[in-house]
Amino acid sequence: MTLSCYFRCIQLLSLAALVPAFAFAPSSQTIRTNSNNVGAITTIFTPIQSSQNQYYKSSTRRLSSKTTTTQLYSLKPAALPLMDSGKALARSGELLIDLTSQLNLYGGGLSAAGANIRNCGDCLAQAGASCRMKTAQELVIDELREGSDCLREGTDKLGRAVEESEVDGNVVLREKIEKMILPMKQTSLFLEEVGASILQKESTDVIASHLISAGEALLLLSMTVQELDEKSEDGKLSAQRMVYASEQMILAGKELKGDMKDDDKPKGKGWIKG
Repeated sequence: MTLSCYFRCIQLLSLAALVPAFAFAPSSQTIRTNSNNVGAITTIFTPIQSSQNQYYKSSTRRLSSKTTTTQLYSLKPAALPLMDSGKALARSGELLIDLTSQLNLYGGGLSAAGANIRNCGDCLAQAGASCRMKTAQELVIDELREGSDCLREGTDKLGRAVEESEVDGNVVLREKIEKMILPMKQTSLFLEEVGASILQKESTDVIASHLISAGEALLLLSMTVQELDEKSEDGKLSAQRMVYASEQMILAGKELKGDMKDDDKPKGKGWIKG
């Protein structure tokens, strides 16, 4: 055996020793990364099939960095005023139902509208309670939209009450009820805008402006409720509670916007009033 043949045999034996190591390697891609951070160097071993054996070719690439932007804010400043607004509005709806009993209209469209106002107040109170938690924004949105739907349904009930008053020939009552439709519809739309603004991650100034607009529309609605029967105590109380509900809703918007001065904020146990 010549010397060249001897070295040739040694090369073949060394190649034969390396083949089993690649033969039992996984067929899929094997990825090795020297770091878990963004921009780390990643080495990829890609299997390449040859006519006899399978061997691996290595390549490197750098992971691209991705940035995401999220807008987080707290609705907690509006929690207490919104809860008070909801409770007052719910009481106003109950008093409106009692007023329909005195007007011999219980069970009609006006009393049904009062029930919708009461349900809207319950939704607002629940939304205010959920505003205290950062992770409950979906609950706040659901409650606000449900309250908006209650007032929207209430406008339909008021339309039915107008038809009922026409059948009864009570023209004065029909005109008074017609005045309630527009402000109730506006309040419903603004409440829906509040929920939509939270869902779309708009700024707190936009959310606060919709809350303030809803409170102003609710104030107009309270004036029409008071005109239903100026001699009735239930009518006056219903209007008064609705006025307080509108004031607290406007206050919730101002608190959320940060326009409240320290002198205007209740001190001590002043927040218990109402």
